[in-house]
Amino acid sequence: MCDTCGCNLTKGNRHLLAPGGKLEKTSQGAQAITVLKNLLSENDIAAMHNRSHLDRQMVFTINLMSSPGAGKTALLEATIEALGERYRIAVIEGDLETENDAERIRARGVPAIQITTGTACHLDAHMIHDALHRLDLDAVDILFIENVGNLVCPASFDLGQHRNVTLLSVPEGDDKPAKYPVIFRAANLVGVTKTDLLPVLGDFNMDSAKQYVQALANAAPVIEISTRTEAGLQDWLDWVEKALIEYRACCERGESLRPAIQPDGARLHAAAP
Repeated sequence: MCDTCGCNLTKGNRHLLAPGGKLEKTSQGAQAITVLKNLLSENDIAAMHNRSHLDRQMVFTINLMSSPGAGKTALLEATIEALGERYRIAVIEGDLETENDAERIRARGVPAIQITTGTACHLDAHMIHDALHRLDLDAVDILFIENVGNLVCPASFDLGQHRNVTLLSVPEGDDKPAKYPVIFRAANLVGVTKTDLLPVLGDFNMDSAKQYVQALANAAPVIEISTRTEAGLQDWLDWVEKALIEYRACCERGESLRPAIQPDGARLHAAAP
């Protein structure tokens, strides 16, 4: 973590480091690693609480991650349009500022809670806990968490979700899984978005993008999606419904689903200049 981007301190966990807080921060630099480990530990405890809460209500939760502008909100709008009559959907939106994305979702008739993180480049479990208490989970079948646009930090924080989805848009280039392995390794599904731009951006090689994901020893499916033309959209919808069925079967057995959280993402970020 680093103090420059602010990702070691969020609105959700700030109370832990405040004077008198459980992890009160000191000026001794030698304690920085201990503070970080404790913050991550407290996050995991909060995430476990969130997941238990969601499981009691049988609310299947997907954490949607990508760089800014990859099409997360557009995909959610298309998903609501396609599945909104069969399933009760809610969304938690994460951005540094504004309620723009939440307003787009609400315009579709779906409840959306906006979390503005300020300087924090990811959502954490404490933020999600607060947001969950602002939702009527009895009236939700599928909850989507649209994480802050960032290809580094979100993969390191368990939120209490059941599945991770990472999006890669065609304008970003096909080598992003190789450059940002942690977030793609954490994915239960990789969606390549804005595929309608492939004829224009001919340097994007779909086979290469899929090979980069496979090289991470991640067996997650890679699907191609264009919300503009709806090409591949049914593949995404089928995956969501199949994952929902799997989740409900787990709940009936008294089990749960856990996503692939990558703790090494925190170490990679700590090493950044």
